[in-house]
Amino acid sequence: MKILLIAPASGKWRHVGRNPFFSGKAFRFSLLSLLSVAAESPADADVQIIDEQIDEIPWEADADLVGITCMTALAPRAYEIASRFRRRAIPVVLGGMHPTLCPEEAIRHADAIVVGEAEGIWSKVVADAARGQAKGVYCNRRPSLAGLKQPPRHLLPPGKYATVNAVQATRGCPHACEFCAIAAFNGNTQRRRPVAEVIAEVKDLPGRTFIFVDDNLTADRDYARELFLALKPLGKLWVTQSTLAIASDPDTVRMMSEAGCVGIFAGLETFSSDNLGSVNKTCHRVEQYREAIQLFHRHGITVEAGVVFGFDGDAPGVFQETLKALDDLEVDVVQVSIFTPLPGTPRASLMAGRIIDRDWASYDFHHVVFEPARMRPADLQAGHDWVTRQFYRPWRIVRRLWRHLRRPRAWASLAYLAALNGAYYGRTARWGIRGWNPALEASGGPSPLGQAAPILPQLQAGPAGATDLVETAGRRPPKLLSK
Repeated sequence: MKILLIAPASGKWRHVGRNPFFSGKAFRFSLLSLLSVAAESPADADVQIIDEQIDEIPWEADADLVGITCMTALAPRAYEIASRFRRRAIPVVLGGMHPTLCPEEAIRHADAIVVGEAEGIWSKVVADAARGQAKGVYCNRRPSLAGLKQPPRHLLPPGKYATVNAVQATRGCPHACEFCAIAAFNGNTQRRRPVAEVIAEVKDLPGRTFIFVDDNLTADRDYARELFLALKPLGKLWVTQSTLAIASDPDTVRMMSEAGCVGIFAGLETFSSDNLGSVNKTCHRVEQYREAIQLFHRHGITVEAGVVFGFDGDAPGVFQETLKALDDLEVDVVQVSIFTPLPGTPRASLMAGRIIDRDWASYDFHHVVFEPARMRPADLQAGHDWVTRQFYRPWRIVRRLWRHLRRPRAWASLAYLAALNGAYYGRTARWGIRGWNPALEASGGPSPLGQAAPILPQLQAGPAGATDLVETAGRRPPKLLSK
């Protein structure tokens, strides 16, 4: 049986891997979700993975079954691909975040959909397809993570990815942030693989570096500490998604560093406590960001922050205030996003009357799809673009790398940090991301940096240690078919 598994891409990301100036390679870290589906396929199946960022779709392929993964922003492209194969009478199965959260919509564009994850159900889908009976909804919510099959990484060209050595120790997050699709998908739960199985997989990985693609690796601290102790003798280097919450336990951060962690992605989201509370992200305390980031830096762990603009408390001055705070806190990398009410999340229902764009292709965290509370949509878009460009100006990148070199274990993460900053700069330059500072227009002239005052006193007046923080979901979920 010939199975074609497809990760769609749209807009500027389609075939970006062929661009000599900006290939997007640093943002591609293995299609672990599709690899998991491939691992669940019959041993005698001929499985091919197509990543539309780098590959052409073989429209005339003699496939017996097509599986397509998609998050919300890629749903229109996924439906287009599905339609073309179905016209050839080839059965198509859709899965991933968007079909799971919008099953009634997705099933109209496919022969079948997988709601949930691949493990334990994909083999049934394939068997049904072989009999010409792959139809309807296959539901597989939150299966056990014990005994996962090894992903067939040989199906991906390693030179096209930052790494194909992606590992998952846990899935989900126990918190209930209203805007988070991960929370909606996993039901505010986290499942964990047996540590021994994770270690066995990591041992078999070639080279010294890999990535944990967990949504929140440190949510269960007892599990995290057991994992870190087992990783330490391997001498590997890795990055992951976590939260600053773990900084309330300096000993665990030390163990994390000794286990080889050189970088984390943490969703700070905003520098306003009111904003965090408004979306039920009550676990983070803005006044403790400084001490937490400094603790990670002291242990040689770089911090990439997720920052979101468009909360109801955000006014035009939020952009320059946030940029100054990011500089002041010495954040190493930032992923700048626009608040996006993803379908299936509580926030989408609450904001239904304010939606101004219902084209799923715009739901990529970089387009305004709703009416902001305290500024125009054009201001929100311009401010998002402006902060992105300003943070990745070359002189700021050089300053960040210079600061980094003065920290412990700097050389272990220097290449990673330089590559990521360079990739964000390349994206900004290649796609002409500019924007403007809405505060200047609102005031009729230049705004003094002193307008950052509402944020900075909170950051400077915090307690000596980062305490009483609770973990929450990471951001930047991988492309999913199975989860």
